[in-house]
Amino acid sequence: MQPRPDWAPETIDVEQPSAARIYDYLLGGSHNFAADREFARQAIATMPDVPVQAHANRAFLRRAVQYLVDAGVRQFLDVGSGIPTLGNVHEVARQAAPDARVVYVDVDPVAVAHGRAILAGDGYATVIQEDLRHPQRILGHPDVKAVLDLGRPVAVLLVAILHVIPDDDEPYRTVATLRDAIAPGSFLAVAHGTDESRPDEARELQRLSRRTTTPLILRDRAAVARFFTGWDLVEPGLVWAPQWHPDSPDDVGEHPELSGNLVGVGRKR
Repeated sequence: MQPRPDWAPETIDVEQPSAARIYDYLLGGSHNFAADREFARQAIATMPDVPVQAHANRAFLRRAVQYLVDAGVRQFLDVGSGIPTLGNVHEVARQAAPDARVVYVDVDPVAVAHGRAILAGDGYATVIQEDLRHPQRILGHPDVKAVLDLGRPVAVLLVAILHVIPDDDEPYRTVATLRDAIAPGSFLAVAHGTDESRPDEARELQRLSRRTTTPLILRDRAAVARFFTGWDLVEPGLVWAPQWHPDSPDDVGEHPELSGNLVGVGRKR
């Protein structure tokens, strides 16, 4: 059995791969275990572009936050935020808006513990341990209420999280609950894995993911678009991750579909 690092809470199973810690490894982080790294290596053997997908999602998150700040948003609810790494939402937002307020939400105790350490003493940002499948618990959490005013526009960020919520857990109802609880003029940003570009490899990746606590549910374009019911998609609509407001045309490349993720930003009517 792998020794338990000092930073690992006693409540977690270090032998069980976790989506948050696998993602951390793919982004070059250090808060992951041997089981997470082994899973990531097997995933890369199945689909060599898996690290590209992780970085494409992270880059989309940065560009989306920059866009939202430019649109006047000063409040962010980042659900499924993962283990803190470079370019966290509060860091990106505060480059242009020092008064930006951010609540991070994750179910993984490692992600929450490190988020709390980073945000200690920050009155405008916090992290809570909660599950997207229970949106009312998120909305009613006292730490959320202390940081965010849901009567004013807020950006809900669901980046690389909805594709680990199976249909039986009613992800569309969950997004609708969040939508209905926030003010008009709020935004929703989504990055969602899909099997549209390489279905055979995607099916094998899904099979592998059953070893984790959060198996992948890859949806097609129409299914991802359903999450934006009640929101008006901003240009360029639902696209491959590198195609959404790229910093440069060169960043899109010849094969944006290798990002494996469809992304979009919608505004509440």
